[in-house]
Amino acid sequence: MFKVLEARDLADGIKFIEIHAPEVAGAANAGQFVILRIDEFGERFPLTIYDFDRKAGSVSMVFLEVGTSTRKLGSLKAGDSILDFLGPLGHPFNVKEYGKVACVGGGVGTPAIHSIAKELKASGNHVTSIIGARTKDLLILEEEMKAVSDELIAATDDGSYGVKGFVTTVLGGMLDELDLVVAVGPLPMMKAVANLTRGRVKTIVSLNPIMVDGTGMCGGCRVTVAGKTKFTCVDGPDFDAHEVDFDELMERNRTYLSEEEESHTCRIGLDDA
Repeated sequence: MFKVLEARDLADGIKFIEIHAPEVAGAANAGQFVILRIDEFGERFPLTIYDFDRKAGSVSMVFLEVGTSTRKLGSLKAGDSILDFLGPLGHPFNVKEYGKVACVGGGVGTPAIHSIAKELKASGNHVTSIIGARTKDLLILEEEMKAVSDELIAATDDGSYGVKGFVTTVLGGMLDELDLVVAVGPLPMMKAVANLTRGRVKTIVSLNPIMVDGTGMCGGCRVTVAGKTKFTCVDGPDFDAHEVDFDELMERNRTYLSEEEESHTCRIGLDDA
């Protein structure tokens, strides 16, 4: 069992959780993820590592409550435990000196970009972080991102905070100055970033598709990259944004929407019984 050290709300439906997992924390690097299972009745699902503390032996994640499992995870409090916590999985981000880098985080993609920005800055890069959300109330980790960036720019779709518009609104004005763009967020957002930077700036995206075992055995996380099938769990999660077939990936990610809704409905029925 893995003990919950801290759990708190960051915004409506967005949660922070810190798990005591010394072996995972000791091996973790920027850009990797974990697969967890809350109890013997639960499913396995992936979460990107937001941060890790080797000395404390802890691993932190930030997630959006979207289905039965994430809602159950969001209900846990400090002192509770989860059954399985596997990781770190995936290849670490290729941290080196690139020059001027833009780290772009959309919604709950911001936590995933945090450790990458932190390591890139520590490696001598000039890091401009761009974080976006629909409204000010959903913008998360602003101070934390400031601490790991040379410059931070926030954007909201409705203009309630920072620049009015999407993260691409901000990014489009600085492409000529950049040597690398790293983007993490909803698939439409990453596709938009890829289209914007195509032919101009090398761009890396971190993908989080449907995933079951995290070892390349189930094939659920397959994605087409440069016309070839890749498995996100063992070949990624980072890929050249200009080679990813986002349309196919978005269609695949909708595969189990009806089952997820049925699971949530059944869970409500049990909770109300």
